[in-house]
Amino acid sequence: MIKFHNLWTIEAPTGYSLLFTHPANRFDLPFTTLTGLVDCDRYQDAGIHFPARWHDANFNGVLPKGTPVAQCFPVKRENWVARTAAFSEEETQRAHNLTNEIFREKGVYRRQFRA
Repeated sequence: MIKFHNLWTIEAPTGYSLLFTHPANRFDLPFTTLTGLVDCDRYQDAGIHFPARWHDANFNGVLPKGTPVAQCFPVKRENWVARTAAFSEEETQRAHNLTNEIFREKGVYRRQFRA
C-alpha cells in the first residue's frame, strides 16, 4: 500500500461530497487507487491524499509527470429511501421488449435514453 500526497485543497459546494477513485479505464497504471467519499464542502482546509495498492512489483523509476492518480466525481448528498419490488407483468414485458430491441439494433441506448 502507498499514499499519493496531494498538496491541493478541494472545496465543493454546500451539500456535495466528492467520490475519489482510480482513473477510469487506466488499466495500464502500475497501481490501483482506492475509492473513497470525502465531504469536501466541510473538509477543505487540508489536502486529500489518495491511498493506492501498488501491484507492479517490476516497476523501477518515477511515474511520468502528469500521470493521473485519482479521478473525482461530485455527489449530491440528500436523504432518500430505496424502494424494491418485483416487476409487474407490464414492467416485465417492457424490459423484455427493450432487451430484444437492443439485440436487434445498435445505438438504442444512445438514441433513446442518453441525456
